[in-house]
Amino acid sequence: MTRIVSGFAGSLTLQVPKSGTRPTSDRVREAVFSGLDARDAVRGAQVLDLFAGSGALGLEAASRGASRVLLVEKSAAAAAICRRNAEAVVRAAPKGAQPEVDVRATAVQPYLASAGPSARFDLVFVDPPYDLPDADLLAVLTALVPLLTEHALVCVERSTRTSALSLPAGLVLDRTRTYGETAVHYVTPS
Repeated sequence: MTRIVSGFAGSLTLQVPKSGTRPTSDRVREAVFSGLDARDAVRGAQVLDLFAGSGALGLEAASRGASRVLLVEKSAAAAAICRRNAEAVVRAAPKGAQPEVDVRATAVQPYLASAGPSARFDLVFVDPPYDLPDADLLAVLTALVPLLTEHALVCVERSTRTSALSLPAGLVLDRTRTYGETAVHYVTPS
C-alpha cells in the first residue's frame, strides 16, 4: 500500500499500477521529504516528477505545499492512475489552496524535448526503472538542465547496485543517501 506521508493529504492511500512500476517506499519518501523540508525546497515549488508511476513523489510534494506539480509517465494505464491520485490529492486540499497538478502521458525524453522556455522547475524527481541504461539516464539529465531554476534540486533515485551516477555539464552532485537497496542522489545546477 502506498500513501501520502504528510501534509494536507497525509495518510491518503494512493492507487498503484498493477505492473511496470516500482513505487518508492513510504519509508524512503519520508526520509527524502524530511531532508527536502529541512532545505525548504518544497513549499511553493514548481515540481516535475519524471517516470512518475503512481505519482507518489510529486503528489507528496503537492501535499506538503508545492504550488505546481507535473507528473510525466509514458504508460497510459499508469498515467490514468496518476490522474486519479492527483484528483484525490487536490480534493483533500484546503479550499483556496489547491495545488495545480497536471499529468502528461508521454515518455520522458519527448516531454523534455518539447518543454518550452517557460517550463522551469525548482524541484525534480527522477525515478526511472532501475534497469534504465546509464546513457539514457544521462540523456534525461542533460535535457533537464535548461529547465531548472538557479537554485533547483534534482533527486535521482537508483538502485545501490547500479554504477556511479554520471552527470552532464551543468549539474553537480550535492550528496547521496542510501536507504537499504535505494540510493537517492541530490543534484544541483553548477
